[in-house]
Amino acid sequence: MAEISENELPANLKALWLKALTSVQLNNTEYAVSLLQAVLKDAPGFLDARKVLRKCAIQLRGGVENKKKGIFGMSGGGMAIMKIASQAKKDPDSALPLIEKELEKDPTNDQANDLLFDVALKLDLPQTAAFALETIRKYAPENTKLLHKLAEFYLSNNDPNKAVDVYNDIIKQTPTDSAAIKGSKDCSARASMQKQRWDENTSMRDLLRNAAENEELEAATRTGLTREQLEARRDKAIEKYNADTNNLAAVKDLANIYEQLEDWSNAHSFFHWAHTLSNGDIALANKAGLMRDRALEFELKSLEQAVAADPENLELQNQLAGRRAARLAEQVKEAQQRIEQNPTDPQLRFELGQALYRSGDYTGAIPHLQQATRNPHIRTKVLLMLGRTFRAKNMYDLAIKQLSDALSDLHGMDGIKKEVLYEKGQIHHEMGDKAAALESFKQIYEVDYGYRDVAQRVESSYGNS
Repeated sequence: MAEISENELPANLKALWLKALTSVQLNNTEYAVSLLQAVLKDAPGFLDARKVLRKCAIQLRGGVENKKKGIFGMSGGGMAIMKIASQAKKDPDSALPLIEKELEKDPTNDQANDLLFDVALKLDLPQTAAFALETIRKYAPENTKLLHKLAEFYLSNNDPNKAVDVYNDIIKQTPTDSAAIKGSKDCSARASMQKQRWDENTSMRDLLRNAAENEELEAATRTGLTREQLEARRDKAIEKYNADTNNLAAVKDLANIYEQLEDWSNAHSFFHWAHTLSNGDIALANKAGLMRDRALEFELKSLEQAVAADPENLELQNQLAGRRAARLAEQVKEAQQRIEQNPTDPQLRFELGQALYRSGDYTGAIPHLQQATRNPHIRTKVLLMLGRTFRAKNMYDLAIKQLSDALSDLHGMDGIKKEVLYEKGQIHHEMGDKAAALESFKQIYEVDYGYRDVAQRVESSYGNS
């Protein structure tokens, strides 16, 4: 058995999968669950379906908070899982759909997720196995026994970076866990060696020296350095770089220092050079892109400040307007190029939709944002952007529909929910529906008095100043 992507689904299962995603978008969650179960029964290696199914199950059970209150508790319990475990020893294939049925009732059940991990490994589905225990890590991090199991899994699969993260989460739960503390240190050293691509001939003295240097750099990062100290480190790093301009470690060190100094232009140059030396390290490419964006943003802010200081200067105003337009066009072009390389990625569709929205091409943004709603992890953000896009086109009823859908996915009053409510309130106000607008603003007011101008909006409705 192997894990597969959407493109590898048979035509009949792909139709079910797309139908399930549509059902999720329409908040027909129970129907989506039945479709996803059917997909997984015939394509157990399709991890994306399992991820969406888990999110749907959590939503149906009223969110993770109900788990903490003991409201889930609807699965067959330990006995049912023990029976499935017994069956899994003889026939792991047939056990998978039974495990999913239990997880449909109690999606964060530690026994069921642990069993899913074991069965997935037997069936050579390592990503599915990791997902099972990552669910525990996210929703029940106090179960450090399973977190240790997850860290050991990552380590056995030569992924010390992920193992470090898991061990650090264990330490947050139990700061005195000596096994986790040791595991974190050992995996950090192993990750460093892997990152530097040290070969088997590296001497122990070299390893210890480099480990000591890494520890010193990490300590400096943790404690924070003054600008003078950073500049001193920069000068030393430049000397090391000049001695060997192809030394990847020296180039990366210099790039990181420039980033801390907020010298975005130089940071971009050295991260770009590091990416070239690394033979295509994606993380370095992303970092170089981020530094380039920050350099351009800094240039824009500098122009904005110059215009604010000299508002009558038409030349500066024209420069700023031209630079803004050019930057928006660049962002659209970059997003379109990424889509061409990976046309099925909903995250990239979202980024292109955002870029088109910012450039004023609202009509062009809509189809990309609609496709991006397929990703359940960013769905609420996408719906918020869709709402804003429809609002910009004066299609208020469609904008309200998107924002209402987003709110149905949100439970706790976090930052994104406040944004959605505020946007919804503004649209109701523009439509002349003051009661509905006030209702949206009141929900924010009840938990965050200082959010934007909601206090003034709410209190003025009562005649308070």
